[in-house]
Amino acid sequence: MTNEMLMNVLQPEESRIAIVEDGVLEELYVERNSLENYVGNIYKGRVVNLEPSIQAAFVDFGVGRNGFLHVSDVEYQYYKHLVDGKPDEFDDDDEDEEEERPPRRGAPRGRANERNARSKPPIQEIFKRGSEVLVQVIKEGIGSKGPTLSTYISIPGRYLVLMPGLQRVGVSRKIADDVTRRKLRQALTELNPPPGLGFIIRTAGIDRSQKDLQRDLNYLLRLWSLIVGRIKKFPAPVDIYEESDMIIRTIRDIYTGDIDSILIDEPRAYERAREFMKIVLPRHVDRIQLFDGREPLFNKYGIEDEIARIQNRHVPLKGGGSIVIDQTEALVAIDVNSGNYRADENAEENAYQVNLRAAEEISRQIRLRDLGGVIVNDFIDMRDERHRRGVERALMNAVRRDRARTKIMRISPFGLIEMTRQRIRPSLRRSVYEDCPCCHGTGQVKTGESMAIEVMRLLMTHSNHPDVVKVNVEVHDRVAAFLNNRKRRDIMQLEESYDVTISINALPNAAPEHLKFHCTNELGNEIKIPMREDSKSRR
Repeated sequence: MTNEMLMNVLQPEESRIAIVEDGVLEELYVERNSLENYVGNIYKGRVVNLEPSIQAAFVDFGVGRNGFLHVSDVEYQYYKHLVDGKPDEFDDDDEDEEEERPPRRGAPRGRANERNARSKPPIQEIFKRGSEVLVQVIKEGIGSKGPTLSTYISIPGRYLVLMPGLQRVGVSRKIADDVTRRKLRQALTELNPPPGLGFIIRTAGIDRSQKDLQRDLNYLLRLWSLIVGRIKKFPAPVDIYEESDMIIRTIRDIYTGDIDSILIDEPRAYERAREFMKIVLPRHVDRIQLFDGREPLFNKYGIEDEIARIQNRHVPLKGGGSIVIDQTEALVAIDVNSGNYRADENAEENAYQVNLRAAEEISRQIRLRDLGGVIVNDFIDMRDERHRRGVERALMNAVRRDRARTKIMRISPFGLIEMTRQRIRPSLRRSVYEDCPCCHGTGQVKTGESMAIEVMRLLMTHSNHPDVVKVNVEVHDRVAAFLNNRKRRDIMQLEESYDVTISINALPNAAPEHLKFHCTNELGNEIKIPMREDSKSRR
């Protein structure tokens, strides 16, 4: 198997990274440089508002939009005075406390001590307006929602993650083998990390030498020292730490020894990646190569065609069958269809085979499209309990390689498998596309006949105004054609009944639902007549 990481950064506005396994696109990361990316950044913020009804605080952290901090993301140091009787103050040296605090969501969890097992005080008791708080952005703002914040700070290195609130050493949850976990925990303990700071060893730390782990530990300790210095020096709101750019972040978090080569199509990015690799994995520096071919990198590897197909609603399956993906505001619905697949006369076996392939493709598609939230998968009905459990296992195994957290429910009697996937940033569709100004994202517009009927109703209203002598209507040309041909007699009757002149103007380049009225009196002055809300939206 040949694994390659392709980095397309020639366009300064956008960076794209693809991971290709045997010619198949398995992972895709796209980042617009024009859009601010705050995830992973650490800020010293100030509480500007408290909402007891939803147990949340809104924090000004200096980027122009307030962040959302839920009480579940508030670590122990901010409310310890309420349970221990200690003074209420923002203490930059709280990392020296011996208390084990609950890790931020998504971090490995150990046994919480007695104090952390107690329920947290209400948010309005923990913070006051004007309180300073150290926060990290854990999810980008989506739509009108601001970024989601957490006080559980985590700073990733290559092999370790520094988590000041964890207060202990731990091992990534993705490492399941108990022997390996004990071995890694022992190796990390032997490094003698300073008391009061927590560290988690990552999957990349497996089989690394003590020297590699020590180097990463020293780097994180120097970085944390700089962060503490900035916390003490600058008043809120201020940025304390910014995540690395996409290239460095991807090499640090995603690159493994299984990747045979990293191709980069921009010289400065290539040099930057090599310098970083010399620090973290000097033996793998030669795997980073500069791509200088005449044909664009993504075109040469067929990635552009794959990207173009990512947003297709209909996705064919190898060997027959298909899945249909519909993304809504609240959830993602995925429907599995057998199509013309008939490998066996047994309908149950046919359904099972299509569902198995669909499970694999569903995992790949939600990863490529970066779909998050609630996902409902409608598989083909199967009666055999063994087959139903097999499809569940296939989907669970397929999502294991996904770096976003997922939770999968058991298959329902209706053949539905509900799952949730961690949503950190807007999906690829919402990042690259915007709602159509004509249909406002619905995918449908009114027919010419429907618009013409609406125009006739509004003409009666406008013509009935005592001061109106002339009405000018602007519509799309197909609506105008319907009015001038099918509704001409009715328009003439309106002109006679209300003693007005009505003109229909066709605009071929207008939106299909474009509708604008211009009414004047005898002196030629415009008369404003209120329109219904649905009509206003198309003006």
